[in-house]
Amino acid sequence: MKFLIVWLLVAVTVTVTVVTAVNVTYDHRALVIDGKRRVLVSGSIHYPRSTPDMWAGLIQKSKDGGLDVIETYVFWNLHEPVRGQYDFEGRKDLVHFVKLVADAGLYVHLRIGPYVCAEWNYGGFPLWLHFIPGIELRTDNEPFKAEMKRFTAKIVSMMKDEKLYASQGGPIILSQIENEYGNIDSSYGPAAKSYIKWAASMATSLDTGVPWVMCQQRDAPDPLIDTCNGFYCDGYKPNAENKPTMWTENWTGWFLSFGGAVPYRPVEDIAFAVARFYQRGGTFQNYYMYHGGTNFGRTTGGPFIATSYDYDAPLDEYGAPRQPKWGHLKDLHNAIKLCEDALVATDPTTISLGQNLEASVYKTSSTCAAFLANVDTKNDKNVNFNGNSYHLPAWSVSILSDCKNVVFNTAKINSMATIKRFVAASVDDLSDSKAISSEWSYVSEPVGISSNDAFNRPGLVEQINTTADQSDYLWYSISTNIKGNEPFLHDGFQTTLHVKSLGHVLHLFVNGQLEGSAIGNAGNPAFTKDVSVVLKPGKNTVDLLSLTVGLQNYGAFFDKKGAGITGPVELDGLKNGSNFDLSSQQWTYQIGLKGESQGLNTGGSSLWVSGSPKSQPLTWYKTGFDAPTGDSPIAIDFTGMGKGEAWVNGQSIGRYWPTYIAPTGGCSACSYKGPYSSNKCLKNCGKPSQKLYHVPRSWLKPSGNVLVLFEEIGGDPTQISFTTQELESLCAQVSESHPLPMEAWSRDNPTRKSKSTPKPRVLLECPHPNQVISSIKFASFGTPQGKCGSFSHGYCRSPNALSILQKVCIGSRRCNIEVSSAAFGDPCIGVVKSLAVEASCA
Repeated sequence: MKFLIVWLLVAVTVTVTVVTAVNVTYDHRALVIDGKRRVLVSGSIHYPRSTPDMWAGLIQKSKDGGLDVIETYVFWNLHEPVRGQYDFEGRKDLVHFVKLVADAGLYVHLRIGPYVCAEWNYGGFPLWLHFIPGIELRTDNEPFKAEMKRFTAKIVSMMKDEKLYASQGGPIILSQIENEYGNIDSSYGPAAKSYIKWAASMATSLDTGVPWVMCQQRDAPDPLIDTCNGFYCDGYKPNAENKPTMWTENWTGWFLSFGGAVPYRPVEDIAFAVARFYQRGGTFQNYYMYHGGTNFGRTTGGPFIATSYDYDAPLDEYGAPRQPKWGHLKDLHNAIKLCEDALVATDPTTISLGQNLEASVYKTSSTCAAFLANVDTKNDKNVNFNGNSYHLPAWSVSILSDCKNVVFNTAKINSMATIKRFVAASVDDLSDSKAISSEWSYVSEPVGISSNDAFNRPGLVEQINTTADQSDYLWYSISTNIKGNEPFLHDGFQTTLHVKSLGHVLHLFVNGQLEGSAIGNAGNPAFTKDVSVVLKPGKNTVDLLSLTVGLQNYGAFFDKKGAGITGPVELDGLKNGSNFDLSSQQWTYQIGLKGESQGLNTGGSSLWVSGSPKSQPLTWYKTGFDAPTGDSPIAIDFTGMGKGEAWVNGQSIGRYWPTYIAPTGGCSACSYKGPYSSNKCLKNCGKPSQKLYHVPRSWLKPSGNVLVLFEEIGGDPTQISFTTQELESLCAQVSESHPLPMEAWSRDNPTRKSKSTPKPRVLLECPHPNQVISSIKFASFGTPQGKCGSFSHGYCRSPNALSILQKVCIGSRRCNIEVSSAAFGDPCIGVVKSLAVEASCA
């Protein structure tokens, strides 16, 4: 028995997990983790913009891409929709998300805010804040500070209870309080400074054991670190000499607005910006976004922010690597890590190498790293440095991990590219795979007032104060009797109805018929609408359906931005030149739709009628469907529909609006060279801003799924279709002059592994573990032209390239081949050659 007791004690002892607290501090060079300065690469992933079944994969792909840290906001209105009632379930399970990051061996930067901006509805604030007596948001206001402290303390307490701070052995190494307040604090006067001091003091009093930061806050009080947000932060210096240079938002693209073209940012420019940041003394950089995801439900802000929050991020909206962006940045991160020992050991010494040319050197007695930069926006340059000659393309940085050998150049992409398409999904039980189903049912939403909860008010009401954002919709209804001799009537009973609105969308009905619609835009949500209408003798009813499309999320006093019809509303054209004003008369109001109160979005109710009437406004549609086969990401193509919201098995996939078309101009060719701005590089001009909408696979069952649509202006639901994201091609184009691939370098000894000079290589890899390279569509060694999907042979080409690639690659998931004349023969002596390949996987 004594032996058994001893054995049990040993067994228990060896299964205990020891959690070691980590000390996180900082000095002028870097964050210091357990006494060691660190160069860190971070990326933003917002947990509610994806689904829990996606989180582990997103985090792992981030780690594979070379990230050390995952950064996320905490969304107050998501977690406390009703004051004092919290929700941390499903997509809102912050603790689970943080633990998954820890499981992957990565750190966390928790940006509590609790104002987050983030193109998120109301900037992340719960709208009930607006109704607290005496409150003023984001200033030295006692009611606001009490609520802000209570929520911030709630989140900190949750993290502490789960031992998630690094000081407790967890992954959280940083927290943020407030967000980009320095951009607008001047509007709040002297109270802004006292508010910032209070926020800093409040945060540090919560005793997290890790540093706090304030982004875009030049007067961030000690010990908080002020940080930079923007497309470029290489010139940023913190407000005290003992603080490290940190970049909390490097915008990898830009958000999409309904009515706008799709922004994108070339990876060469992102890599240039990142390399310049580390070159000039930075040691912590975060991509905003690394995975953007989807604005499910009514979470978008703006207004007019689209449902897709893809952001042209390295991981696309559906979680797949966007190539070559993901791969090129991975190579950059590897190159930066080769330089880490030198970067944290000393400050850089920067010297000029000529006009628009400079070198920054980190050198100690035992290590050396250098960055050579050409900031000219047009001209390539050759420079001499450290006894060697280097070619620097325009707007590029070369990284020399040993102050001699170039391991990476920001303008030269070695990583593969991919072409992905959304194609009609394969659904086993449907003969027509393009149709979700041929069997639809519908319910007509009543025009105007249909609720027992309707109420009367004299005059016009502002929408947000009335609905408290419980619905996008607010009905304004008024009736008037027409005798036929009114002075505003023209040509019998015809007149003009004039409506002025703060936005965002208006559908105008007279006597139950849709007479017109009006919309604002992201830059100016307000509008005026004039509609010619024909009235009838006797009672006439005017019903105005006003809609919001996400509430304001940014700017000074953004919480005071109104919406809805505040007037005037007039019948125009009295004989004396004036108008008949309806604005001050008695109006009837209804918050939300009858179908919302009946729960039609779940597909329940006995009200559904068989059929699918086309082009009918205010119509609910329902159909059943089976899940598309396979495991590829799914989207619904909403071609044929107008504007509305969609639900799958009761889960909102967001607002759809395929009829809002982007302007036709602005999508010209875009060079990565030169400073980037949000409207520099655009695509999809003259097309719907968004027609594909993400449907997470975790929301689906193999069969028996329910799709519900609410269509506002009229559409044909039989035209919509399921699509799946499929890989069309893998591509690579690598020159003999490119830096060596990362496999040729060792972190411990960043020199060539062999005595012979290694050559650049082309690497192709099918993304799915069960796929292999099935064909080589194109191969050319010499002077190939074009880009992935449209390569062509140049004047110089090897006759053996295709057969060599077929032999090396077909049948394998991954293949790589040296880019050299030794491998392919030399078709044109004295010419710098490249290898271009396009392949497919199956």
